Amino acid sequence: MAHLLQRLQDREIDRTQLELLVEWLDQAPEVPHGDWYKRFPHLTVCGSGELVKTFLTSSQIPYGSEL
Repeated sequence: MAHLLQRLQDREIDRTQLELLVEWLDQAPEVPHGDWYKRFPHLTVCGSGELVKTFLTSSQIPYGSEL
C-alpha cells in the first residue's frame, strides 16, 4: 500500500482520478490472473491478478491486457 500511495504522490495523480478508481473497484471488476491495466482519463492502473501493482500517468506505457 505504501508503494501505491508513493506513486500517487510522485505522479501527481489528482483526487478525481482516485475517485474514479474507487468507483470502479466498488463494482468488483473481473480481472485476469496475469498482468492487466485499466485506463482512466488521466490515470492508468496496472495490476496482476487481484492485486493493483502501480499507477501510471496517461503518458506512460502500461503492460498486460487492457480491460
